[in-house]
Amino acid sequence: MPDGMREAAARNNARWCEAVCASHGLVGRSDADAWSVPRRSPQWYPDAVTLRPGVDPEALLARIDAGAGASVKDSFADLDLTAYGFRVLLDAQWIHRPPADPPPDPPLTPVSTGQQLAAWASAHGGGELFRPALLTDPRIRVLARHDEDGTVVGGAVLSGDDPCGVSNVFAHTADLDEIWRAVVATRPDVPLVGYESTPDLPPPLRAGFVPTGPLRVWLR
Repeated sequence: MPDGMREAAARNNARWCEAVCASHGLVGRSDADAWSVPRRSPQWYPDAVTLRPGVDPEALLARIDAGAGASVKDSFADLDLTAYGFRVLLDAQWIHRPPADPPPDPPLTPVSTGQQLAAWASAHGGGELFRPALLTDPRIRVLARHDEDGTVVGGAVLSGDDPCGVSNVFAHTADLDEIWRAVVATRPDVPLVGYESTPDLPPPLRAGFVPTGPLRVWLR
């Protein structure tokens, strides 16, 4: 991974979390240490994302509602929050794919209307988490794969441009490997970054991504 790309991946992911929170009316705060929101983030999204190694845990937790249900994305897996009542929810790996010739798979289709987003969210399983405000953000592309009947069978979210973050990759009835290849076919011209837990790593690795370092999600 090029120097600084891991930090860039963390910043990209924090901006995606910020966009999701903003669509729910939550205003975040970013500085050199972290991105955070002062009130509880939506389900499955962290209350803070560290943006550099060596962040002070007490200062970080002072920025969020650190009560039951709080979560922190430890982007460099170098925090120990056990003394503050947190446990490790997830260990994962950042992944990266440099610009390269696209695979032959057709690109994914953009989701552009509220009705399309509702169908995409239903197939994804996120329901009310994904709100139409996300479609007005030029940094975000919600993408779908449809079957012959027009039913959403898989999809992903791309956010940012350099690097471009990949998240929320899913396959409802489609092949997950095909969805990852289609992600690459959609944006072959820019560096792609994301993260996956160990059990979910094989499909992106087969699509040309490489693991670049650990991250950890803490939950109280």
